[in-house]
Amino acid sequence: MISELSKQFNPKYIKSYASFNKDKDTVLYSGPYWDHREIEAMLTSILKGDWIVSGSKVEKFQAEFSKQFNVKHSHMVNSGSSANLVMFTALKKHFNWQDGDELIVSPVGFPTTIAPIIQNNLKPKFIDIEFETLNFDVNLVEGAITSKTRAIVVSPVLGNPPNMDVLKDICEKHNLVLVGDNCDSLGTTYRGKHLAELYFCSSCSFYPAHHISTGEGGMVSSNSKEYIDIVRSVSWWGRDCYCVGSNNTLCNGTCGKRFDRWLPDYDKIIDHKYIYSNVGYNLKPLDLQGAVGSVQLTKIDEIDRKRRLHKSIIEAALVEHLGITPVKTVEHADPSWFGVPIICESYEQKVFLVEHFEQNRIQTRPYFGGNILLHPAYRHLDNYANFPNSNQTLDRVFFIGCTPLYNEAVLDYIIEVIKKW
Repeated sequence: MISELSKQFNPKYIKSYASFNKDKDTVLYSGPYWDHREIEAMLTSILKGDWIVSGSKVEKFQAEFSKQFNVKHSHMVNSGSSANLVMFTALKKHFNWQDGDELIVSPVGFPTTIAPIIQNNLKPKFIDIEFETLNFDVNLVEGAITSKTRAIVVSPVLGNPPNMDVLKDICEKHNLVLVGDNCDSLGTTYRGKHLAELYFCSSCSFYPAHHISTGEGGMVSSNSKEYIDIVRSVSWWGRDCYCVGSNNTLCNGTCGKRFDRWLPDYDKIIDHKYIYSNVGYNLKPLDLQGAVGSVQLTKIDEIDRKRRLHKSIIEAALVEHLGITPVKTVEHADPSWFGVPIICESYEQKVFLVEHFEQNRIQTRPYFGGNILLHPAYRHLDNYANFPNSNQTLDRVFFIGCTPLYNEAVLDYIIEVIKKW
């Protein structure tokens, strides 16, 4: 009954271009690649599930996600931004980093890569980007290392990673931690390995625009169980207890000794559910989000294939008809593209192109905030003028979509619009 019921719904947030009309329809840059199966998963979880918040469906999704991306442990939270927050909070605790310790990172990208570094009283150490790839210049990394440097944070631009061999060598040489913000690059591989395999820990986002979507949601992954235990604790109020879903109803909990002497300065029996070892938050997802995530993972190969194909078709038209130079992909990298990056020759060309696409109902996006140091909340961190290449991203860079939602009619229309410019 639920299966048949799910096919009767046609929510507006599930975009279909099956009857695309090029004279009036808008080409969105992205959106959730959903159909009735995700609706069925949500309805089943709500109507027949054993838990409302994080429970068996989330546990199942976490295990499937780890297997898909060849990591040992994954923990789901309620957004990609939350994933970054708990990732950095847990890193500081796990490695005993001190206030003021430094993490090398690009100044170009989304602010929630930078914000949790600051929120944990750590210091982002910025290095400029190279314009060929739009990633930070790996040749500048070693020159930025000081006695306080603890990690290198990689955030691949629209799915396109930097030279990971160089970064791994630097981390090994200087005893640094390699950390990944994979929110835009979930399906990307390097030397045939998923990026998550190359980092000590990584985050990703399940926002509707990203590779897979659970409505909202995020994940932190690592091969270190001790580290993921801290991630889980921080996202669950900071408590020790790791009972999930129906295990919360067990008399003695998952550990078998729920009621015991848990506090060193309180020699009496206390409930383990209310022992707090970390300063934490409540960042739990709903169980229905885990159910949707499991469905989305069955589509991940199709999503990756279509994103790569659509990017190559659109980029070929940009090169042929507009003379746009493609963003460089480093050797051994196979990006799963979040969008089609367009580097213009000048600010004026960018303005003209953005207006042309938007007037023809093809959505564009800037490369997020450009140099974050230009923004009021982050200006105090460093002098933006020290990063000339990063400063040019707002002037010269934007992107359009390559979502798996596109069909042949949409791709033909995008090419038609490119030819008209």
